[in-house]
Amino acid sequence: MNNTHSSEQEPGDQGPDEQEPADTAGSEQATPSEPRRHPALIATAIALPVALLVGVVVAAVFVARTPVNSPVGLGPVPAPDAESESCTSLLGALPEDLGDYTRAELADPAPAGAAAWQSADGAEVVLRCGLERPAEFDQAAALTVIDQVQWFEISGAQQGIDASTWFAVDRPVYIALTVPNGSGPTPLQDVSASIAETLPQQEIDPAPIGGP
Repeated sequence: MNNTHSSEQEPGDQGPDEQEPADTAGSEQATPSEPRRHPALIATAIALPVALLVGVVVAAVFVARTPVNSPVGLGPVPAPDAESESCTSLLGALPEDLGDYTRAELADPAPAGAAAWQSADGAEVVLRCGLERPAEFDQAAALTVIDQVQWFEISGAQQGIDASTWFAVDRPVYIALTVPNGSGPTPLQDVSASIAETLPQQEIDPAPIGGP
């Protein structure tokens, strides 16, 4: 198990504990109240209304849960650095297993900079590398530190989606990991370890509060 700072919250039911703001404290999370929907609905970013307006949200092509061991279909998203050396290095360093999730094949046409893992019941963890800076990541955003990687979380609760997307914001490229609620800390811990070992840390670059 990788060293993980303790926190008040895990991804979903049990998240990492330590949060620190990019500038000031972040917002509270809502509790999902709608029926469970699959993370592939949002690929690597939760479809929050404000993100939809600014074109940050990404979507997958499938609405229903992907059958176990079937290729995972992901739609195209704005990812200008997906084919960068940083993303190529990270994808090559990612583990085959993230706890109960096993590396899955991507359906053609597979987008650059993407990876996915499936559990035995068909739930998915999806990673995207080289994304644009998330619109919600500003100087007031609360950050969670896992194995020296700073993550910014966007919950799917407001959309009735039982998953959260976590953005690594302190590396040369933005990396997003969409994790079903209740998955425990292992997916984030294992991906954090790969990021920390592969990509150099750099200063975060949040947007100004109320800025573009």
